[in-house]
Amino acid sequence: MARNIENALNSFTYGVYVVSGRRGERANGLTCAWVTRVSMEPALVAVAVGKPRYTHDFIKEGGAFAVSVLSENQVEIGRYFGTVSGKDEDKFAKYSHFTKTTGVPIIADCAAWVDCKLIHSYDAGDHTIFVGEVVDAGTSDAAPLVFRPGDYF
Repeated sequence: MARNIENALNSFTYGVYVVSGRRGERANGLTCAWVTRVSMEPALVAVAVGKPRYTHDFIKEGGAFAVSVLSENQVEIGRYFGTVSGKDEDKFAKYSHFTKTTGVPIIADCAAWVDCKLIHSYDAGDHTIFVGEVVDAGTSDAAPLVFRPGDYF
């Protein structure tokens, strides 16, 4: 039964995102697949972040997060942010990025991005669901990267 559940859940489709947060002068981000829009008015986005992940407390304590929708040519970025710990190095030092309204870093040249003010957080088992109000956003002509289990974690 457990294997059937895991197989079914692995069949869900997702994009590949770098979700980032800022705590004081330090920023961090992680590759995430569990991102969704939850409201049109106001525009709200939810991200599910594992509680042990280093970025978790950056979002919780910083009160904001950004979602960079990676483009098809940013596979390397997705793998890097999914496998390297921000405890060991400054992930944003390696890749071009920018900030907008909240000051949280956004990956440059991504397919799209949203900059969010944290408005709610919910306990969800081994994850926290962070809900943010979109305060700024942008898009490009690049096609979004599609998630496949095992590629980024």
